[in-house]
Amino acid sequence: MTAPQPTVLATSGGLRQGRRTAVAFGALVHHAVELSGAHGRRPRVMYVGTAIGDAEAFTARAAEAARVAGFDMTPLQLFPMPNMDDIEGAVMEQDVVWVMGGSVANLLAVWRVHGLDGILRRAWRAGVVLSGVSAGSICWYEGGTTDSYGPELRPVTNGLGLLPYGNGVHYDSDPGRRRLVHELVAAGTLPETHCTGDGVGLVYHGTELTGAVAEVPDALAYRVTREGDEAVETPLAPRLLRSPRS
Repeated sequence: MTAPQPTVLATSGGLRQGRRTAVAFGALVHHAVELSGAHGRRPRVMYVGTAIGDAEAFTARAAEAARVAGFDMTPLQLFPMPNMDDIEGAVMEQDVVWVMGGSVANLLAVWRVHGLDGILRRAWRAGVVLSGVSAGSICWYEGGTTDSYGPELRPVTNGLGLLPYGNGVHYDSDPGRRRLVHELVAAGTLPETHCTGDGVGLVYHGTELTGAVAEVPDALAYRVTREGDEAVETPLAPRLLRSPRS
């Protein structure tokens, strides 16, 4: 079972502190599984930690979160070498690919070295739901704002481009991101840009933004467009998801 059309859930959330584990999957990760249409069996979720250098400790925490959530998790590791022979075959078997945050610049470079950019594009077209947080959100777009290069936020403009927009993550909690998004959209460096406050996700079917969802109350999403030489921000009220029990 795969999603009936190419689907992305791009988020600034999805992870929380667990009751019995260090990390638990929040409502946004569970919503990605719902979008896949997986039912009648344990959902198959691939965890991709490239953006944090495949940190083993966090991969273990994600595996514990998957166990508690009732998911079968497959970690895809590219450091120091791929941990599987047939990456594309493994990706195509998944219901959801969940990409962890970290350095989006490093993530994009490493993915391209291993051909994962093309694999993920083919998986998206085949109905595997692509999702993730922060760097794992920006990667699906044309680009966005990032601290990959240092403490000062800078634009990244070489995303995978599955979605023909820019992406702003942590839009409400990091004050520099909103300002930079507006500057980049006004200058034409980024196209129309879709932004998420912490705890919010954006759902795309094909390349169409079909809705916003949230795992915390009172959080917002935003659409930032260019009008003349100015950026215009329009808030989007997300639908509040029910919290998972795990």
